[in-house]
Amino acid sequence: MPKNKGGGGGGGKAKGGKDKSADSGSGETKKKEAKGGTAVKVRHILCEKQSKALEAIEKLKSGMKFNEVASTYSEDKARSGGDLGWMTRGSMVGPFQEAAFALSTSTVNSPVYTDPPVKTKFGYHIIMVEGKK
Repeated sequence: MPKNKGGGGGGGKAKGGKDKSADSGSGETKKKEAKGGTAVKVRHILCEKQSKALEAIEKLKSGMKFNEVASTYSEDKARSGGDLGWMTRGSMVGPFQEAAFALSTSTVNSPVYTDPPVKTKFGYHIIMVEGKK
């Protein structure tokens, strides 16, 4: 009999402890998401001239996929349709970073992108975000 009482009591305490730590873990995750995260999965189209960037935006508005427009219009070395992969806060130039973290996540088929393009020392960027963490 004592064995069952002890096992039941110990199990109850451990269970209570686990629940508390699981709750605080969830809260921390939600807080990070609310801040915009620390990394974004970014695609962009980079054009030296604003006129070319605006032309690319017109293609996006007409329904072309972001990666297809990037392959055609982008003038940088980003392969795979403008995919820059995961980038952390602090690893991007100021205006690009601000725009990237302000965007909501979307897909290449139905992109949410910067319009007008974001100007940096590299040129004019049309940015979209595929994920945040």
